[in-house]
Amino acid sequence: MARNIQSLERAAAMLRLLAGGERRLGLSDIASTLGLAKGTAHGILRTLQQEGFVEQDEASGRYQLGAELLRLGNSYLDVHELRARALVWTDDLARSSGESVYLGVLHQQGVLIVHHVFRPDDSRQVLEVGAMHPLHSTALGKVLSAYDPVAHSEVAEGERKEFTPRTVTGAEEFEGVLALTRARGWGSDVEETWEGVASVAAPVHDRRRLPVGAVGITGAVERVCDGGELRSELVAAVRDCARAVSRDLGASRF
Repeated sequence: MARNIQSLERAAAMLRLLAGGERRLGLSDIASTLGLAKGTAHGILRTLQQEGFVEQDEASGRYQLGAELLRLGNSYLDVHELRARALVWTDDLARSSGESVYLGVLHQQGVLIVHHVFRPDDSRQVLEVGAMHPLHSTALGKVLSAYDPVAHSEVAEGERKEFTPRTVTGAEEFEGVLALTRARGWGSDVEETWEGVASVAAPVHDRRRLPVGAVGITGAVERVCDGGELRSELVAAVRDCARAVSRDLGASRF
């Protein structure tokens, strides 16, 4: 019978400890709880930190789970399951809003469109499943950047291209946009990516309350906005759709 690798067992125990206890733990707490020498515990933590599985708070020196675990958690949720759970709700959103509906997930440094419901009219439309949209200017991208630490790091370190005069590219201003997105629970794009086009999106969470995607509508400014502001009934419809998909994925706090 093959023997277990002790260092991996210890690393797994550390991750479970950080996940189940206080938000941040010091080296002494971790070492004593797991019955390890401080030097041994520090070496494992340093390796986990280098791989992005653990982060160390600069002020206190305490450790917490890192953003790379979120990336792995997101990949655990099969994109096909996310799409399957969203099918009915996105169809309903397209019918009630009269606009195109998109479901997007983080992929590399952009938003990958994994589901697209056409606007329910007779206009000629192009299926965008598989298309990549920018993180910093689209409603879907802003939502992912606001709620997903991995997406936030991608957009913070990447280039924020100016697509229109309305595109927000400055670092401080963009962080303000993300703070507003988190505060109100939805993101917007009014002619920031494409002239004459407006969007609104909201986050989708799974049973662990992790952000696994975003759902939103896109349409002509004159239909989606009223007096320069996004129509409140459309914002409410998008948020209701995101909550419904999240509940179907096991999220309970809605």
